[in-house]
Amino acid sequence: MERKKYEKFIMNDFNTERDHIGTMLFKLNEEKIKDIPFFTESAWVWPKKEKFVMEDKPHSHEYEEVVTLFGSNPDDPKDLCGEVEFWFGDEKYTITNSSIIYVPKGVVHCPLIFHRVDRPIFHYIVGHSSKY
Repeated sequence: MERKKYEKFIMNDFNTERDHIGTMLFKLNEEKIKDIPFFTESAWVWPKKEKFVMEDKPHSHEYEEVVTLFGSNPDDPKDLCGEVEFWFGDEKYTITNSSIIYVPKGVVHCPLIFHRVDRPIFHYIVGHSSKY
């Protein structure tokens, strides 16, 4: 069968292995596509009763980043189905609604702490760099 011109850009080799946080489904970066100008990672965060830290160290990047958190309540898509703590510099934000967070280049952010996950939370990040 003849290969199609763009089929290499349709990727479905998702990871299904669970770890202590959830399931890191996919990473798209320069390892997958040479010279790609951004990266993205997507994951399911599975329900947990105990608090856990996804990213503990405040840091900044030389690129913009988008951090997303989406709940899985089909009756209320705004419901995060949990409680997440996110920091910008010395400001703490408590997130209980599905959210998209824009992090400007050079802005210190994190920790990212999941205080409660009642139902699965879909989490992905995108950055204007070829790798995280």
